[in-house]
Amino acid sequence: MAPTMAVAAKRNEEEELRKRNQELEKELRESREREEQMRMELRKVWKRLRVAEEGEERLCSQLGELEAESVYEARDYNARIVSLMDKLSKANNVVVNNHRPSAPISIL
Repeated sequence: MAPTMAVAAKRNEEEELRKRNQELEKELRESREREEQMRMELRKVWKRLRVAEEGEERLCSQLGELEAESVYEARDYNARIVSLMDKLSKANNVVVNNHRPSAPISIL
């Protein structure tokens, strides 16, 4: 009877090893599936990052253009103010120089 018990024990051991092997194979499949999902998610995030970086570059470029335009407009505005002040000063000088004192009014 001893050989039959040894055979049964060996079969039990083989069955346990088979089950353990199946469990490990299942865990490996699940792990690979998770890894592939993570890779897909990483690709999506990478694409979003590239889009965001391109958007940032466009915005920086537009900001630079707007800053340059605002400098030009400020210079033009300043030149216009100086020109208007000069015209006002000339007009004031004309008024002052052409002003004739009026004769005193006598009430008597």
